[in-house]
Amino acid sequence: MSTSASKPCPICRKPRNHARGQRSGSAQENPFHPFCSQRCKDRDLARWFSDSYTVAGPPADPEAVASNDWREQD
Repeated sequence: MSTSASKPCPICRKPRNHARGQRSGSAQENPFHPFCSQRCKDRDLARWFSDSYTVAGPPADPEAVASNDWREQD
C-alpha cells in the first residue's frame, strides 16, 4: 500500500520531510502538504493563476457567460 510518505512533492519531485511519530500526510507534520515547502506551494498557485492548469470540459460560450446575472446565485 502506498502512503503519502513515499510520494514526492508534485512540483519539484523531491522527497517530502516527515517528522517521526506522526501520521503520514498530517497537517501538523508538514504545513505545506502536499508540497515540500512554501516555495513549491507558491509555484503551484502561480501555475493556477497563469492558466498553466486547466480543467477538462467543453469550452464555455462567451455570450452565455456574459448574459448570466452572477448576483442572483448568492
